[in-house]
Amino acid sequence: MSEKHLYDMVVVGGGPAGYTTALYAARAGLDVVVLEKLSAGGQMALTTQIDNYPGFDEGVDGFELAEKMQRQAERFGSKSEFADVTGMDLTRNPYVIQTEDGEFHARTVVIATGADPRELGLPGEKALVGKGLAYCASCDGMFYKGKDVAVVGGGNTAAADALLLSRIARTVTLIHRRDTLRATKVYHEPLMKAGNVNFVWNSTVTELLHDEKLTGLRLKNVQTGALSTLSCDGVFVSIGRKPSTSFVKGQLALDPGGYIIAGENTQTSVPGVFAVGDVRTKSVRQIVTAVADGAVAVHMAEEYLASLKP
Repeated sequence: MSEKHLYDMVVVGGGPAGYTTALYAARAGLDVVVLEKLSAGGQMALTTQIDNYPGFDEGVDGFELAEKMQRQAERFGSKSEFADVTGMDLTRNPYVIQTEDGEFHARTVVIATGADPRELGLPGEKALVGKGLAYCASCDGMFYKGKDVAVVGGGNTAAADALLLSRIARTVTLIHRRDTLRATKVYHEPLMKAGNVNFVWNSTVTELLHDEKLTGLRLKNVQTGALSTLSCDGVFVSIGRKPSTSFVKGQLALDPGGYIIAGENTQTSVPGVFAVGDVRTKSVRQIVTAVADGAVAVHMAEEYLASLKP
């Protein structure tokens, strides 16, 4: 890494949004580097079977798709650096991206750091991902066709997941720590009318029951302390997500949930800085919407670069 090198664009995050941005930028002749702290793909790389991304009629492994995206971007000249971004100075252009190993300088910055699902925090949770435990019903719901599943949560995401799963699974049990949903009223009536949706109120999950795969849940009533067991083939944890934006706090406008405020043009509150994928404010967070953001961000970045004085 050359600390004095000035890039046309630095992309922070090597998931589908980040590497699509790098692909479009490199093909447009921009000098671009992707900073990724672990490996290509982000959350996508943890998904063993992706069936809803166009072009793969038999589905595709998330890690394999991530590697393909990285190689495709690098074929056109994009660079990749393993670096953990710790902060930024966006008060002047060129912008400074600070990492544990040094600084990167860029005329434009695209933030593609994504959002991690909030976990239950129970023993064995990470090991059961893909083995009966999931965080995205629209991604993994079809694996539970005709089976018995549970959804943990009471907000809009949990309600939407339960409705989606009610059309796929045999039964859906929605588990919520309160006695009524926090989700907006539009979800209440459809859920109540769904013949295969059951509710367990005032309860939390205290244990994940499993052998090689999930077999059920241990539940605790928060009012009485009573314990019970729910047998199920899968559980969808829908208790929110955590955007990876700690390094831009005080630099960019964030919404109450911590997501970067950026519309469909991906422009943030700082000119020349863009947010793509799950890290920005948006209604749908999927791989296909993330890659679309990448294409838009490069278009907007080209317009911004053209406006800079030589």
